[in-house]
Amino acid sequence: MNKSSRWKLARSNWDMYVLLVPGLIFLLLFKYTPMYGVVIAFQDFNIFSGIGGSEWVGLEQFRKLVHSEDFFRVLTNTLLISMYKIVLLFPVPIVVALLLNEVRKMLFKRTIQTIIYLPHFLSWVIISGLFVTLLSPTDGLVNQIITLFSGEPISFLQDNSFFRSVVVFTAGWKEIGWNAIIFIAAIAGIDQEQYEAASIDGAGRIRKMISITLPGIMPTIVLMFILRIGSLLEAGTEQILTMYNPLVYDTGDVIGTYVYRMGLGQQDYSFSTAVGLFNSVVGFILIISGNMLSKKFLKRSIW
Repeated sequence: MNKSSRWKLARSNWDMYVLLVPGLIFLLLFKYTPMYGVVIAFQDFNIFSGIGGSEWVGLEQFRKLVHSEDFFRVLTNTLLISMYKIVLLFPVPIVVALLLNEVRKMLFKRTIQTIIYLPHFLSWVIISGLFVTLLSPTDGLVNQIITLFSGEPISFLQDNSFFRSVVVFTAGWKEIGWNAIIFIAAIAGIDQEQYEAASIDGAGRIRKMISITLPGIMPTIVLMFILRIGSLLEAGTEQILTMYNPLVYDTGDVIGTYVYRMGLGQQDYSFSTAVGLFNSVVGFILIISGNMLSKKFLKRSIW
């Protein structure tokens, strides 16, 4: 298509481009403009002097980052929690979507969908309060059941041995149903004639699921997995921030909460910005690497 043809096409669809303007303005103001603040990572930032008046220190903040024992502890916690969520939670929405697709009674199917979708619309503040109450070592329902069977009460949210498990479980309880929507939509897009042909050949439900449904949604699975890998260093900052306490810093403190504590708690804005920049760069590298591996081994790419 030459330049004149492209211009003619753009003029004929001018209304579509006008609709893009609010979204582009939003991205410019709230996504790209704040990126200028990244320069704080290379300064000894003073809130009263501002970015223009603060002293430039080059890579000093990153040297401080590399030599910080706390950071490597936080990085380990972040990777462990994220890997637990990927390994344990990523396949579950796929299984839920496959099972719901096999339900033939629409009333039952819609009821189940509504029930598992609802937790997504609750904020982490509400969910944290709910589980703090349920897991309370004194009067929580879970510990009452444990003591009923002659067990000892467990401080789930104050014990390093249990905190990560609680984080993973609550994340799954909140988001599994909502994440399944993507795979349900992908299943709905599969050509139904394939199922009809398989039925004529005598294939059962499980065979159809393995031979038609899973291959049909594989591009969506690959896309979601690559995006999930890209957020490997985002282990659920808002979730953990509302649930953890100093007793579980050793196992629950992640990069996002560490940035929050260093930036707003200790007002070390330059160091917290350096940590955040490190997080973003690694996330970008992971997305590119995941896409390259997908293209090489699965012959699929997200772009």
